[in-house]
Amino acid sequence: MAYTPASALAIVAHPDDIEFSCAGTLARWVQAGCRVGYVLCTSGEVGISKPGMTRSRAAEIREAEQREAAARLGIRHVVFLGQPDGLLQATLELRKMLVREIRRFRPEVVVTGDPTIVWAGEDYINHPDHRAAAMAALDATFPAAGQPNLFEDLEAEGLRAHKPRKVYVTAWEKGDVLISIDTTIELKVAALQAHASQLEGWDPAPRVKEWAAELAKGMEMAYAESFRVVTLVTDEQWEKSKGEVLPV
Repeated sequence: MAYTPASALAIVAHPDDIEFSCAGTLARWVQAGCRVGYVLCTSGEVGISKPGMTRSRAAEIREAEQREAAARLGIRHVVFLGQPDGLLQATLELRKMLVREIRRFRPEVVVTGDPTIVWAGEDYINHPDHRAAAMAALDATFPAAGQPNLFEDLEAEGLRAHKPRKVYVTAWEKGDVLISIDTTIELKVAALQAHASQLEGWDPAPRVKEWAAELAKGMEMAYAESFRVVTLVTDEQWEKSKGEVLPV
């Protein structure tokens, strides 16, 4: 039986990043009873290039689209950190903000991007915000979130140290773990379609299915999403801890 965490927190830079990368997997986990949350480092406020569009209005539009996309998968926990779109940096301030969200949500799994990817095909360079969000997310996940003597002031907010069990890093090509999204590919497409400001009338279904089918090629599945998985806590440790602070 495929592994399903009890809880998962996806951390990305912009609205629509989750939908392109891992929404099929998150939808599958939700259907199996997983508690899922999203953390968006920015509100994507420079992502609508229309005459007269302001950043504040664009942020409203894109936040609403992201909440709708999440709702289509049955996800209600969506947090926007309000960092500057297009200028995101993996600062200590951002790391602390993400530690706060990890300690608040206490996920078994953190899902994020790969900060090492720069060249992403012949016609795309990976967005610097994607790299910054992924680096900050990894640094917040390990070791920071699980260290009781780091960011101690968060305890005043009732937020105790928490060490996630696993990290799922979304892979552009075939990673260590392929997850079948045969039963959730339509939900992935529907969630992506909620981002109308980005699609501008484009139907993403054929291309999204093509990408997912390419990842699944040669496997016993029609559509897949791909991840590199790091296990920070063994099964035995996790069962013993049941949410208690684990040694870093």
